[in-house]
Amino acid sequence: MKLLESNTLQQVSIEAIAREAGVGKATIYRWWTSKASVVIDAFMQYHVAHTPMPKKISAHEALNRHLHSLIEEYGGRSGRLVAQILAEGQGDPTVLREFRERFFYGRQAVVREVIEQACRTGEFRADLDAETAMDMLYSPIYFRLLIDHLPLDKAFADAHAATMLNLLSAPTAEVVGKGAVKAASGPPGKNTQPEAGAAAKRYRRG
Repeated sequence: MKLLESNTLQQVSIEAIAREAGVGKATIYRWWTSKASVVIDAFMQYHVAHTPMPKKISAHEALNRHLHSLIEEYGGRSGRLVAQILAEGQGDPTVLREFRERFFYGRQAVVREVIEQACRTGEFRADLDAETAMDMLYSPIYFRLLIDHLPLDKAFADAHAATMLNLLSAPTAEVVGKGAVKAASGPPGKNTQPEAGAAAKRYRRG
């Protein structure tokens, strides 16, 4: 992570990592198969600690907090590093495989557990497909990260979280404020929360 403060992933080498760590290249290769796997593990230690999935609270609140922390992190150093990892992976499929196996699948399993539990308890729609729901949660974030056409900022985090949580909610419940749930006063599926509706409109406008 120290090397990546002043260099891109493409510029960092195994030799540089070994030199910075004060060990030989053989020591690095004893624990990691490639430069990308070293970088991904370093990223995970830094990133996962800053984007936890809270426990013992509602799924709405847990996902709301998680999305806000993820967008904040991806708007800075973590986001730049992920973009470089994904860019490297376009020319080297092993990098994408390492990213999926070391980071993506583990994070996906945690989020899936929250969504499936919320579906069972009635907090989220019972007919949700967890894989599709996760793609909906994360795709806009990665799109802004890679295209860089709009910012990954708090306004986006507020709007995206409100929009997604209303879409995921069971027809008899809706998101209020930051993750709380109340019975909907209108017809099933109707958004009767002014703040969430306004956030959704801002989100659609970009």
